[in-house]
Amino acid sequence: MAFDVTDIALSILKIAIVLSAVLSVTPIWVWVERRGSALIQDRLGPNRVGPFGLIQPLADALKFLLKEDIIPTQAHKWLYTLAPAFGLLPALTTIAVVPWGRSFVIPQMQIAGYTLFAGGRLFEPIVADLNVGILVIFALASLSVYGVTIAGWSSSNKYSMFGAIRASAQMISYELSLALAAVSALLAAGSLRLTDVVWMQTGYFVLFDTIKIPAWNIFSPAMWLSAIIFTVSGFAETNRLPFDFAEADAELVAGYHTEYSSMKFALFFMAEYMAMGTMAAVIVTLFLGGWDIPYYNEPASFLGFVLSALAFVAKVTVMLFVFVWVRWTIPRLKYDILMRLGWKVFLPLAVLNIVLVALFIGKGWI
Repeated sequence: MAFDVTDIALSILKIAIVLSAVLSVTPIWVWVERRGSALIQDRLGPNRVGPFGLIQPLADALKFLLKEDIIPTQAHKWLYTLAPAFGLLPALTTIAVVPWGRSFVIPQMQIAGYTLFAGGRLFEPIVADLNVGILVIFALASLSVYGVTIAGWSSSNKYSMFGAIRASAQMISYELSLALAAVSALLAAGSLRLTDVVWMQTGYFVLFDTIKIPAWNIFSPAMWLSAIIFTVSGFAETNRLPFDFAEADAELVAGYHTEYSSMKFALFFMAEYMAMGTMAAVIVTLFLGGWDIPYYNEPASFLGFVLSALAFVAKVTVMLFVFVWVRWTIPRLKYDILMRLGWKVFLPLAVLNIVLVALFIGKGWI
Protein backbone atom coordinates (compact mmCIF):
# COMPACT_ATOMS: atom_id res chain seq x y z
CA MET A 1 0.00 0.00 0.00
CA ALA A 2 1.41 3.39 -0.95
CA PHE A 3 2.39 5.76 1.86
CA ASP A 4 -0.11 8.64 1.76
CA VAL A 5 -1.48 11.49 3.85
CA THR A 6 -3.52 9.08 6.00
CA ASP A 7 -0.36 7.22 7.04
CA ILE A 8 1.29 10.51 7.97
CA ALA A 9 -1.77 11.57 9.98
CA LEU A 10 -1.88 8.26 11.84
CA SER A 11 1.85 8.43 12.59
CA ILE A 12 1.50 11.97 13.96
CA LEU A 13 -1.50 10.85 16.04
CA LYS A 14 0.45 7.93 17.56
CA ILE A 15 3.47 10.14 18.30
CA ALA A 16 1.21 12.72 19.96
CA ILE A 17 -0.46 10.05 22.13
CA VAL A 18 2.86 8.54 23.22
CA LEU A 19 4.52 11.91 23.90
CA SER A 20 1.51 13.09 25.90
CA ALA A 21 1.64 9.92 28.00
CA VAL A 22 5.40 10.18 28.61
CA LEU A 23 5.30 13.89 29.44
CA SER A 24 2.39 13.38 31.85
CA VAL A 25 4.35 10.78 33.83
CA THR A 26 6.42 13.41 35.68
CA PRO A 27 3.66 15.65 37.13
CA ILE A 28 1.36 12.73 37.95
CA TRP A 29 3.98 10.54 39.60
CA VAL A 30 5.68 13.37 41.45
CA TRP A 31 2.34 13.89 43.19
CA VAL A 32 1.77 10.14 43.65
CA GLU A 33 5.25 9.69 45.08
CA ARG A 34 4.90 12.53 47.54
CA ARG A 35 1.45 11.48 48.68
CA GLY A 36 2.46 7.81 48.66
CA SER A 37 5.57 8.45 50.76
CA ALA A 38 3.45 10.50 53.16
CA LEU A 39 1.02 7.62 53.59
CA ILE A 40 3.87 5.13 54.07
CA GLN A 41 5.56 7.39 56.65
CA ASP A 42 2.31 8.55 58.32
CA ARG A 43 2.60 12.15 57.08
CA LEU A 44 0.24 14.48 55.20
CA GLY A 45 2.28 15.17 52.07
CA PRO A 46 1.45 18.06 49.70
CA ASN A 47 -2.00 19.39 50.59
CA ARG A 48 -1.86 23.17 50.16
CA VAL A 49 -1.93 23.90 46.41
CA GLY A 50 -5.26 22.66 45.07
CA PRO A 51 -7.44 19.87 46.46
CA PHE A 52 -5.23 17.13 47.95
CA GLY A 53 -2.22 19.05 46.62
CA LEU A 54 -3.03 18.07 43.02
CA ILE A 55 -1.78 21.37 41.59
CA GLN A 56 1.54 21.17 43.47
CA PRO A 57 3.45 19.71 40.46
CA LEU A 58 2.27 22.65 38.31
CA ALA A 59 3.42 25.08 40.99
CA ASP A 60 6.80 23.36 41.07
CA ALA A 61 7.08 23.58 37.28
CA LEU A 62 6.30 27.32 37.43
CA LYS A 63 8.94 27.73 40.14
CA PHE A 64 11.58 26.06 37.94
CA LEU A 65 10.66 28.35 35.03
CA LEU A 66 11.02 31.49 37.15
CA LYS A 67 14.18 30.59 39.07
CA GLU A 68 17.52 32.07 38.03
CA ASP A 69 19.67 29.84 35.83
CA ILE A 70 23.13 29.83 37.43
CA ILE A 71 26.18 28.48 35.58
CA PRO A 72 29.32 27.95 37.71
CA THR A 73 32.28 30.10 36.71
CA GLN A 74 34.63 27.11 36.32
CA ALA A 75 32.12 24.97 34.42
CA HIS A 76 32.57 23.95 30.81
CA LYS A 77 29.58 26.01 29.70
CA TRP A 78 28.82 24.28 26.39
CA LEU A 79 28.86 20.75 27.79
CA TYR A 80 27.23 21.88 31.02
CA THR A 81 24.27 23.19 29.01
CA LEU A 82 24.11 20.18 26.68
CA ALA A 83 24.17 17.47 29.39
CA PRO A 84 20.47 17.59 30.42
CA ALA A 85 19.40 16.85 26.83
CA PHE A 86 21.38 13.58 26.86
CA GLY A 87 19.34 12.46 29.84
CA LEU A 88 15.99 13.54 28.42
CA LEU A 89 16.21 12.31 24.82
CA PRO A 90 16.61 8.55 25.59
CA ALA A 91 13.59 8.68 27.90
CA LEU A 92 11.52 10.33 25.16
CA THR A 93 12.59 8.07 22.28
CA THR A 94 12.86 4.53 23.65
CA ILE A 95 9.09 4.28 24.20
CA ALA A 96 8.60 4.50 20.41
CA VAL A 97 9.19 0.76 19.89
CA VAL A 98 6.87 -0.41 22.70
CA PRO A 99 3.39 -1.65 21.61
CA TRP A 100 0.64 -0.25 23.82
CA GLY A 101 -2.53 -1.80 22.44
CA ARG A 102 -4.09 -4.34 20.08
CA SER A 103 -4.13 -3.57 16.36
CA PHE A 104 -7.45 -3.05 14.64
CA VAL A 105 -8.78 -2.17 11.21
CA ILE A 106 -10.08 1.40 10.99
CA PRO A 107 -13.61 1.54 9.54
CA GLN A 108 -14.46 4.18 6.98
CA MET A 109 -15.27 7.49 8.69
CA GLN A 110 -17.19 10.35 7.15
CA ILE A 111 -17.93 13.84 8.49
CA ALA A 112 -20.36 16.12 6.63
CA GLY A 113 -20.09 13.95 3.56
CA TYR A 114 -16.28 14.02 3.51
CA THR A 115 -14.29 10.82 3.96
CA LEU A 116 -12.00 11.28 6.94
CA PHE A 117 -10.43 7.81 6.87
CA ALA A 118 -10.66 5.23 4.13
CA GLY A 119 -11.90 1.87 5.37
CA GLY A 120 -9.57 -1.10 5.71
CA ARG A 121 -6.59 0.81 7.14
CA LEU A 122 -4.72 -1.11 9.86
CA PHE A 123 -3.98 0.92 12.99
CA GLU A 124 -1.03 -0.46 14.96
CA PRO A 125 -0.62 1.12 18.42
CA ILE A 126 3.14 1.50 18.21
CA VAL A 127 5.15 4.38 16.79
CA ALA A 128 7.88 2.24 15.18
CA ASP A 129 7.32 -1.52 14.90
CA LEU A 130 10.94 -2.44 14.26
CA ASN A 131 12.21 -6.01 13.93
CA VAL A 132 15.11 -5.05 16.25
CA GLY A 133 12.97 -3.13 18.73
CA ILE A 134 14.67 -4.33 21.91
CA LEU A 135 18.10 -3.45 20.51
CA VAL A 136 16.89 0.08 19.84
CA ILE A 137 15.80 0.36 23.48
CA PHE A 138 19.18 -0.77 24.80
CA ALA A 139 21.09 1.40 22.32
CA LEU A 140 19.14 4.56 23.17
CA ALA A 141 19.00 3.87 26.91
CA SER A 142 22.79 3.55 27.02
CA LEU A 143 23.07 7.18 25.87
CA SER A 144 21.72 8.41 29.21
CA VAL A 145 25.04 7.59 30.88
CA TYR A 146 26.68 10.22 28.66
CA GLY A 147 24.37 12.89 30.07
CA VAL A 148 25.22 11.94 33.65
CA THR A 149 28.97 11.72 32.97
CA ILE A 150 29.10 14.99 31.02
CA ALA A 151 27.07 16.76 33.71
CA GLY A 152 29.42 15.56 36.45
CA TRP A 153 32.62 16.43 34.60
CA SER A 154 31.52 19.77 33.15
CA SER A 155 30.26 21.08 36.51
CA SER A 156 33.82 21.32 37.88
CA ASN A 157 32.61 20.03 41.24
CA LYS A 158 34.13 17.07 43.05
CA TYR A 159 30.77 15.81 44.34
CA SER A 160 29.33 15.99 40.83
CA MET A 161 32.32 14.10 39.45
CA PHE A 162 32.04 11.38 42.10
CA GLY A 163 28.35 11.01 41.28
CA ALA A 164 29.09 10.77 37.55
CA ILE A 165 31.74 8.07 38.09
CA ARG A 166 29.38 6.10 40.29
CA ALA A 167 26.50 6.40 37.82
CA SER A 168 28.58 5.34 34.82
CA ALA A 169 29.95 2.28 36.65
CA GLN A 170 26.48 1.38 37.90
CA MET A 171 24.75 1.73 34.53
CA ILE A 172 27.42 -0.20 32.64
CA SER A 173 27.36 -2.99 35.23
CA TYR A 174 23.61 -3.44 35.26
CA GLU A 175 23.11 -3.03 31.50
CA LEU A 176 24.67 -6.48 31.11
CA SER A 177 22.22 -8.11 33.51
CA LEU A 178 19.36 -6.15 31.97
CA ALA A 179 20.16 -7.28 28.43
CA LEU A 180 20.81 -10.90 29.36
CA ALA A 181 17.56 -11.10 31.35
CA ALA A 182 15.68 -9.81 28.31
CA VAL A 183 17.28 -12.49 26.11
CA SER A 184 15.15 -15.15 27.83
CA ALA A 185 11.91 -13.50 26.68
CA LEU A 186 13.33 -12.94 23.20
CA LEU A 187 14.40 -16.58 22.92
CA ALA A 188 10.91 -17.76 23.81
CA ALA A 189 9.34 -15.40 21.26
CA GLY A 190 11.94 -16.19 18.60
CA SER A 191 12.06 -12.52 17.65
CA LEU A 192 13.55 -9.17 18.67
CA ARG A 193 10.27 -7.43 17.77
CA LEU A 194 8.39 -6.46 20.92
CA THR A 195 5.04 -6.96 19.17
CA ASP A 196 5.93 -10.65 18.73
CA VAL A 197 6.93 -10.88 22.39
CA VAL A 198 3.48 -9.65 23.43
CA TRP A 199 1.61 -11.98 21.04
CA MET A 200 3.60 -14.92 22.40
CA GLN A 201 2.16 -14.16 25.87
CA THR A 202 -1.49 -14.05 24.83
CA GLY A 203 -2.11 -17.78 25.40
CA TYR A 204 -2.37 -19.86 28.56
CA PHE A 205 -0.42 -22.37 30.60
CA VAL A 206 -2.66 -25.32 31.47
CA LEU A 207 -2.11 -27.02 34.84
CA PHE A 208 -3.68 -30.39 35.69
CA ASP A 209 -5.67 -30.20 32.42
CA THR A 210 -8.11 -27.73 33.98
CA ILE A 211 -6.41 -24.64 35.46
CA LYS A 212 -5.53 -21.92 32.97
CA ILE A 213 -2.78 -19.44 33.87
CA PRO A 214 -1.97 -16.48 31.58
CA ALA A 215 1.08 -17.32 29.48
CA TRP A 216 2.91 -14.22 30.69
CA ASN A 217 6.63 -14.73 30.96
CA ILE A 218 6.64 -13.96 34.67
CA PHE A 219 4.49 -17.08 35.21
CA SER A 220 6.77 -19.28 33.10
CA PRO A 221 8.81 -21.73 35.20
CA ALA A 222 11.83 -20.85 33.07
CA MET A 223 11.53 -17.06 33.06
CA TRP A 224 10.31 -15.81 36.45
CA LEU A 225 13.95 -15.41 37.50
CA SER A 226 14.65 -13.27 34.43
CA ALA A 227 11.67 -11.09 35.35
CA ILE A 228 13.12 -10.47 38.82
CA ILE A 229 16.63 -9.78 37.47
CA PHE A 230 15.29 -7.41 34.80
CA THR A 231 13.10 -5.51 37.26
CA VAL A 232 15.83 -5.03 39.88
CA SER A 233 18.34 -4.09 37.17
CA GLY A 234 15.76 -1.59 35.92
CA PHE A 235 15.85 0.08 39.34
CA ALA A 236 19.63 0.36 39.05
CA GLU A 237 19.48 1.66 35.47
CA THR A 238 17.06 4.43 36.43
CA ASN A 239 19.07 5.38 39.55
CA ARG A 240 16.12 4.72 41.82
CA LEU A 241 16.38 3.68 45.45
CA PRO A 242 17.88 1.49 46.73
CA PHE A 243 20.38 2.19 43.92
CA ASP A 244 20.49 6.01 43.86
CA PHE A 245 24.25 6.21 44.46
CA ALA A 246 24.72 8.75 41.67
CA GLU A 247 22.89 11.42 43.69
CA ALA A 248 23.21 10.12 47.26
CA ASP A 249 22.33 13.28 49.16
CA ALA A 250 23.92 12.11 52.43
CA GLU A 251 27.28 11.63 50.70
CA LEU A 252 27.37 13.65 47.47
CA VAL A 253 24.98 16.59 48.14
CA ALA A 254 23.03 15.83 44.94
CA GLY A 255 25.60 14.01 42.83
CA TYR A 256 25.95 14.85 39.18
CA HIS A 257 23.32 17.63 39.25
CA THR A 258 24.62 19.42 42.35
CA GLU A 259 25.46 22.56 40.36
CA TYR A 260 22.28 22.59 38.25
CA SER A 261 19.37 24.93 38.86
CA SER A 262 16.23 26.22 37.18
CA MET A 263 15.07 24.37 34.05
CA LYS A 264 18.35 22.49 33.59
CA PHE A 265 17.74 20.73 36.90
CA ALA A 266 14.08 20.28 35.92
CA LEU A 267 15.17 18.43 32.77
CA PHE A 268 17.18 15.95 34.85
CA PHE A 269 14.22 15.63 37.19
CA MET A 270 11.86 14.96 34.27
CA ALA A 271 14.29 12.49 32.69
CA GLU A 272 14.33 10.35 35.85
CA TYR A 273 10.56 9.97 35.93
CA MET A 274 10.26 9.50 32.17
CA ALA A 275 12.94 6.80 32.28
CA MET A 276 11.03 5.19 35.13
CA GLY A 277 7.85 5.17 33.02
CA THR A 278 9.67 3.76 30.00
CA MET A 279 11.32 1.04 32.11
CA ALA A 280 7.92 0.11 33.59
CA ALA A 281 6.47 -0.16 30.06
CA VAL A 282 9.34 -2.41 28.92
CA ILE A 283 8.96 -4.66 31.99
CA VAL A 284 5.22 -4.97 31.27
CA THR A 285 5.90 -5.77 27.60
CA LEU A 286 8.56 -8.40 28.23
CA PHE A 287 7.20 -10.19 31.28
CA LEU A 288 3.63 -9.10 32.12
CA GLY A 289 1.88 -9.78 28.82
CA GLY A 290 1.97 -6.23 27.46
CA TRP A 291 -1.56 -5.18 26.51
CA ASP A 292 -2.99 -8.70 26.95
CA ILE A 293 -6.08 -9.03 29.16
CA PRO A 294 -6.13 -12.45 30.85
CA TYR A 295 -9.22 -14.60 30.34
CA TYR A 296 -10.58 -12.17 27.74
CA ASN A 297 -10.19 -12.47 23.99
CA GLU A 298 -9.68 -8.90 22.82
CA PRO A 299 -11.60 -8.41 19.57
CA ALA A 300 -9.75 -6.90 16.61
CA SER A 301 -11.90 -3.78 16.79
CA PHE A 302 -11.81 -0.29 18.25
CA LEU A 303 -13.31 -1.65 21.48
CA GLY A 304 -10.57 -4.28 21.71
CA PHE A 305 -7.95 -1.57 21.13
CA VAL A 306 -9.36 0.65 23.87
CA LEU A 307 -9.62 -2.19 26.39
CA SER A 308 -6.13 -3.49 25.61
CA ALA A 309 -4.64 0.02 25.84
CA LEU A 310 -6.34 0.52 29.22
CA ALA A 311 -4.97 -2.84 30.37
CA PHE A 312 -1.47 -1.78 29.33
CA VAL A 313 -1.81 1.54 31.17
CA ALA A 314 -3.09 -0.27 34.27
CA LYS A 315 -0.11 -2.65 34.30
CA VAL A 316 2.36 0.20 33.83
CA THR A 317 0.65 2.09 36.65
CA VAL A 318 1.08 -0.89 38.97
CA MET A 319 4.78 -1.14 38.06
CA LEU A 320 5.27 2.58 38.65
CA PHE A 321 3.65 2.20 42.05
CA VAL A 322 6.15 -0.59 42.79
CA PHE A 323 8.97 1.86 41.93
CA VAL A 324 7.51 4.36 44.41
CA TRP A 325 6.81 1.71 47.05
CA VAL A 326 10.35 0.33 46.94
CA ARG A 327 11.87 3.80 47.19
CA TRP A 328 10.15 4.51 50.49
CA THR A 329 10.53 1.02 51.92
CA ILE A 330 14.06 -0.24 51.25
CA PRO A 331 17.10 1.79 52.43
CA ARG A 332 20.04 2.57 50.17
CA LEU A 333 22.56 -0.27 49.90
CA LYS A 334 26.31 0.07 50.32
CA TYR A 335 28.13 0.68 47.04
CA ASP A 336 30.22 -2.50 47.27
CA ILE A 337 27.00 -4.50 47.71
CA LEU A 338 25.61 -2.85 44.58
CA MET A 339 28.57 -3.88 42.44
CA ARG A 340 28.79 -7.35 43.96
CA LEU A 341 25.08 -7.92 43.33
CA GLY A 342 25.44 -6.92 39.67
CA TRP A 343 28.61 -8.83 38.79
CA LYS A 344 28.58 -11.84 41.13
CA VAL A 345 24.85 -12.56 41.46
CA PHE A 346 22.72 -11.16 38.64
CA LEU A 347 25.16 -11.69 35.77
CA PRO A 348 25.78 -15.43 36.45
CA LEU A 349 22.07 -16.02 37.17
CA ALA A 350 21.05 -14.27 33.94
CA VAL A 351 23.44 -16.44 31.90
CA LEU A 352 22.24 -19.56 33.69
CA ASN A 353 18.63 -18.64 33.01
CA ILE A 354 19.34 -18.28 29.28
CA VAL A 355 20.65 -21.86 29.28
CA LEU A 356 17.53 -22.98 31.18
CA VAL A 357 15.18 -21.26 28.70
CA ALA A 358 17.08 -22.76 25.76
CA LEU A 359 16.69 -26.20 27.37
CA PHE A 360 12.94 -25.67 27.81
CA ILE A 361 12.61 -24.56 24.18
CA GLY A 362 14.61 -27.58 23.01
CA LYS A 363 12.32 -29.91 24.98
CA GLY A 364 9.25 -28.19 23.53
CA TRP A 365 8.05 -27.03 26.95
CA ILE A 366 7.82 -23.37 25.81
